[in-house]
Amino acid sequence: MPKHKLTLSVQYADERLKKTITPPLLRRWVQAALFAPAQLTLRFVGSEEGRDLNRDYRGKDYATNVLTFAYTEDEDSEVTEADIIFCTDVLEKEAAEQKKSVEEHTAHLVVHGVLHAQGYDHEDDEEADEMEALETEILAGLGYANPYAAR
Repeated sequence: MPKHKLTLSVQYADERLKKTITPPLLRRWVQAALFAPAQLTLRFVGSEEGRDLNRDYRGKDYATNVLTFAYTEDEDSEVTEADIIFCTDVLEKEAAEQKKSVEEHTAHLVVHGVLHAQGYDHEDDEEADEMEALETEILAGLGYANPYAAR
């Protein structure tokens, strides 16, 4: 699969994962999920910022694992532009609940967020099935287990 041009910015407002979830690792995961050139910012935040963003932009008053703010979802865009926000507290809690490593769960959420940035969604069963299959295929190519398989 060809590599697409990627401009990647990584921000650690919450620095807990800074030493383990590094920019080179993030770049590898993002690149695996890209189908076109992209300009992306990945930001790791605590639960307060995560909750504020989810409430202000989605009307849901809780922190969620990943939020994707896609600025170019139409097919005419030559470059995908998006901000993808990860809430470290939720990410770590979910990894523990799902008996996965934080790295494995973060890889899944990065792939998930990058697919959202490119217009993929899971609003209905057909879209969800397509997106889950794509995530599973991409993650397998990166050496990670199916994130939807029961453990």
